[in-house]
Amino acid sequence: MSRDRALLDRALERGEQDGGSVEFKERLLRNVHLEGGRRESLAAQLRHRLLSGNGEATYVVGVTDDGGLAGIDHDTFSESMDVLSLLAEEADAHIDDVQTWGIGSEAGTASDSQVARDSESPSDHASGSVTRKQTANSRDDGLVGVAQVRDGSILETDDEHLVVGTAGHVDHGKSTLVGSLVTGTADDGDGATRAYLDVQPHEVERGLSADLSYAVYGFDDDGPVHVRNPDRKADRAKVVEEADRLVSFVDTVGHEPWLRTTIRGLVGQKLDYGLLVVAADDGPTQTTREHLGVLLATELPTIVAITKTDAVSEERVEEVEREVERLLRDVDKSPLRVARHGVDAAIEEINERVVPIVTTSAITMDGLDILDELFDRLPKTSQDAGEFRMYVDRSYSVTGVGAVASGTVMSGEVEAGDELLLGPMPDGRFQEVEVRSIEMHYHRVDQARAGRIVGIALKGVKESAIERGMVLLPREADPDPVREFEAEVMVLNHPTRIGDGYEPVVHLETIGEAASFSPENGRLLPGDTGEATVRFKFRPYLIEEGQKFVFREGRSKGVGTVTDVRPAD
Repeated sequence: MSRDRALLDRALERGEQDGGSVEFKERLLRNVHLEGGRRESLAAQLRHRLLSGNGEATYVVGVTDDGGLAGIDHDTFSESMDVLSLLAEEADAHIDDVQTWGIGSEAGTASDSQVARDSESPSDHASGSVTRKQTANSRDDGLVGVAQVRDGSILETDDEHLVVGTAGHVDHGKSTLVGSLVTGTADDGDGATRAYLDVQPHEVERGLSADLSYAVYGFDDDGPVHVRNPDRKADRAKVVEEADRLVSFVDTVGHEPWLRTTIRGLVGQKLDYGLLVVAADDGPTQTTREHLGVLLATELPTIVAITKTDAVSEERVEEVEREVERLLRDVDKSPLRVARHGVDAAIEEINERVVPIVTTSAITMDGLDILDELFDRLPKTSQDAGEFRMYVDRSYSVTGVGAVASGTVMSGEVEAGDELLLGPMPDGRFQEVEVRSIEMHYHRVDQARAGRIVGIALKGVKESAIERGMVLLPREADPDPVREFEAEVMVLNHPTRIGDGYEPVVHLETIGEAASFSPENGRLLPGDTGEATVRFKFRPYLIEEGQKFVFREGRSKGVGTVTDVRPAD
């Protein structure tokens, strides 16, 4: 018996019993199983299964009443999970995990010769925690799935959720610091806690992060609520469920070739604070200045953490603190040493101009208690006002669920079942979609408010049609796609001057698109601020007045604010 088949085979062997926790269903359809008294009857059946299983029930979908592997198509399986979710909600329960297998067309056996897993970003699986076990042929054949249902309603989120974006030079200890914060454990000196946030195999091998990573921990009345093992999605979900306040980290990239990804992490997320990391054994670098410039463009209140203080003398730590203070003053910021002025002063004074500085070591854990207190007490800065809006950062296709769009909710709130618009498409139109389900840090939620990093399973669109930079809006919205806009821009760095036809990449929300610049006076020199017309090179996006952006081309960089938009024809 294949290890991958073990869960399915155990459920089939146990079978349906009057006093058991296993239930077989070939399919569950809205117009059949939710009509009349069927909904109440099936919810009562589910409660019986939960009671028999001490709060846990196993539903095998895609099988006959006697356990034969029938298999159902992908759309029907998705609808069956939607119906089961509604029945679970009726029974004050929730779907905790779903696993699916493709059914071979010859003998009606579940194929497991070739297993493919979805990448496990915190927002990847938006219908419980879905693991895909799919063969090359399972797209053409039917599906059978096992859904684990647990007692207790779906998590309700609240406003006590801080989102922090990290920045800093490669090997300055961003991921290690965040890893020690969320686990509450000291690093071993070789980046053991960093490994919790490296998401690609080559990152683990090289010790570099090449994409955005996400981490979470929280606080209750007794202090920090740590993640025992961030590699286990159940441990992350437990923190989300138990903590009174959550802190999510968007851990960005420090290596120069991936600066574009760092900009996406800082500009494209709805952050409350920035955490700029500077290593005591290296000091501020050009990348430090680059990342500080991005934080300046977003007007984000920022904390500077000086890391690796265990590796140098006290005199060197003091020297780096002075270097950081000079760097901040050069960009018109006021540094505030927390060790000298205290946490109360840092919380009271932090804003777009005042930047607290904390000295830390992930090995000795020095200074991490100060960061804990800051993240526990700092108020949210992002505003929830306005209609729901989420710019898409990533998209996935999950077997049995369909297309999943993940990103940060920028404003308003969204609930399962909401009817939305997705777009603009390359031709400028918006497509009607429906929210199947929502997941946050491996925990399914009923709704998500502004600031939450979530995965939203969508009905009515294929994953291949979803692109980074698209936006999700309420169905009643009347958005205008924008190809060209006016902006006030400031040139931070350029070897000569910016003239008509200059083509950098513009980073606005999650958009990263080449655009043509036409300065109002024909040119802009380094250090200049002026008006310019900006036109996306390939397609329109949803742009509004007041949005901040960063532009970059080679070693040329600048920041800007949208002042007027011109809807596409």
